Amino acid sequence: MTLVQPMTDFAIEPEPLLLSKSVSKMYGDRVGCLDVSFNLWPGEVLGIVGESGSGKSTLLRCLAGIDTPTAGEVLFRHGADPVNIFDLPEPTRRKMMRTEWGIVHQNPRDGLRMDVSAGGNVGERLMDRGDRHYGKIRDAALDWLGRVEIDGNRIDDRPRQFSGGMQQRLQIARVLVPEPRLVFMDEPTGGLDVSVQARLLDLLRVLVRDLGIAAIIVTHDLAVARLLTDRLMVMKDGRVVEEGLTDQVLDDPHHAYTQLLTSAVLSA
Repeated sequence: MTLVQPMTDFAIEPEPLLLSKSVSKMYGDRVGCLDVSFNLWPGEVLGIVGESGSGKSTLLRCLAGIDTPTAGEVLFRHGADPVNIFDLPEPTRRKMMRTEWGIVHQNPRDGLRMDVSAGGNVGERLMDRGDRHYGKIRDAALDWLGRVEIDGNRIDDRPRQFSGGMQQRLQIARVLVPEPRLVFMDEPTGGLDVSVQARLLDLLRVLVRDLGIAAIIVTHDLAVARLLTDRLMVMKDGRVVEEGLTDQVLDDPHHAYTQLLTSAVLSA
């Protein structure tokens, strides 16, 4: 697949932040994802769409360092040169996963410590970054709770006392507080009521743009992809079948599978 630098405001960046080189993941004879290559530039938001089982979540787990690819490389610009994240020592990779990039899970319980207060969930990420001043950490936690529309009076409450939408907003604060350069999001609005989804999408759009964060968002919802992403990859049976600027792919799909996806949305 041709690696094309996106035609967005972020194209002025001279080097990509993340490089996926022929990434494949097999489960025995079953294909998780196959030969996926692309570049992601700083500040760019890439969407990966497809039906359930298309391979998009498998690819995301490989890119985020959770699962090791069967073949290929995932390169992240750590310092001057890109490094294969799977060549890094395990402690180094795990620290980078808490500071330089983060993951927003579909189920916020997978990304939160449910037995730790809301402020503690946010503050832990600052401690991972090296912050040690309790007062400053608590002030930063209060600031971030406000940014994600959680009342500061609930800083000492446990996540289990929050609604699903509030848990997701808390997870977003936990992921973004160390100011990572890259965020992975796996169906970030899945399972939420429509009204809660709309507020969360507006929040994500503002935070990602204001912070200049690069992001990769996996979703089956083309409306979410259109709202949040600059560029889109469409996956089917583990393979990327179409790629381009989001509006171009959704408004003028070329591959038959993409046409089927978009027509299903239009006829719904």
